[in-house]
Amino acid sequence: MYKDYFKIAWKEIKRKKTRSWLTLIGVFIGIAAIVSLILLGQGMENAIEKQFDMLGKDKLFITPKGGSYAGMGSSEVLTEDDLETVRDTSVIKLAAGMGYTSGRYEFNDIIRYNYISGLPVEPEERALIGEAQTWEVEFGRMLRKGDKYKIVLGHEYTRPHLFETRIELGDRISVNGQEFKVVGFLKKIGSPPDDKSGMVPLDTYGELYDKEGELGFIIAQTQAGEDVEKVGEKVEKELLDANDLDEGEETFTIETPQQLMGTFSTILDIVQIVLLGIAMISLLVGGIGIMNTMFTSVLQRTKEIGVMKALGARNSQVMFLFLVESGLYGLGGGIIGTVIGIGLAKLVEKIFVQVVGPTFLVVEINWWLILTVLVFAFVVGCIAGIVPARNASKLKPVDALRYE
Repeated sequence: MYKDYFKIAWKEIKRKKTRSWLTLIGVFIGIAAIVSLILLGQGMENAIEKQFDMLGKDKLFITPKGGSYAGMGSSEVLTEDDLETVRDTSVIKLAAGMGYTSGRYEFNDIIRYNYISGLPVEPEERALIGEAQTWEVEFGRMLRKGDKYKIVLGHEYTRPHLFETRIELGDRISVNGQEFKVVGFLKKIGSPPDDKSGMVPLDTYGELYDKEGELGFIIAQTQAGEDVEKVGEKVEKELLDANDLDEGEETFTIETPQQLMGTFSTILDIVQIVLLGIAMISLLVGGIGIMNTMFTSVLQRTKEIGVMKALGARNSQVMFLFLVESGLYGLGGGIIGTVIGIGLAKLVEKIFVQVVGPTFLVVEINWWLILTVLVFAFVVGCIAGIVPARNASKLKPVDALRYE
């Protein structure tokens, strides 16, 4: 019996093809926006989670309080003494620090301003920071002991657009008036500031910027089997004692990978909610389109409704018939919109990988999401058709049969 309702509704939708397609457009635009935005948001979150999984869960990130990454914009600084305090904490296996600021690069009589980092040259410490930053050498080598005025450049320096010529290994580039020999280039990271940055030995960085003994960032690795949250509390206490500070007077911030991941997730969630709100407005317009179509359908089929009622059709049956039809409009728009939304998300992923790199976006199809969206689209269609369907069910047979 119920399949007859769907057969009749489907036959009516096919009979009015132009009107049906115009109705579907409003629905599938909203659904496509919802699906693509959710998939892209989840894709970014998946990529970030993978980065943190690669990093491991045994790290602590210590930055000056009140600044952005690596203490940029903060009036507070970390020092070599703070790094020694962290190293001397019994539950810490390894710790390393780096500096990070803006640099004046000059090459081929062209000046650019990009970030410059000061890195330790001890292999284990350099590897610890490199792991956190996902640095990999593409050409040449990394910094090592004995290097002073040597520099490793980001991937963008392998292209000619920055200085109108390609920089090669062995070339000399000026940073803040000091010449450095290029010994390596990094693989593409996907973050424009990082791909345009350069790395010099930490001691040289201190001399260059008059920041000897200052650090912008410390990363620490816990001993095997230690609870990273408890280790963070212990390191915080040691730093407070070493700097003669009371609790609440911290000049630094300590975060675990999980806390950093939570911060990223919160930001992504807020962005997604805003964008989904915009997409829902589009879907609301689609729902109004379905309602308008169903009102028109009721008017055009008034005599048909009268015949059905004269033959014994109940009000509930007439109402259900029109609800199924409006629901099919929603479902049809949902199917088309889902396909378009997945296609858009995959297209953005491919463009993103080509332009930025694979680091920050990994789109995966979530079939539970697809099923939920399709059910949601059908329900939206049904809700949009409630008033027209109710009007149809309330028509009196005599009046309906007389309608011209």
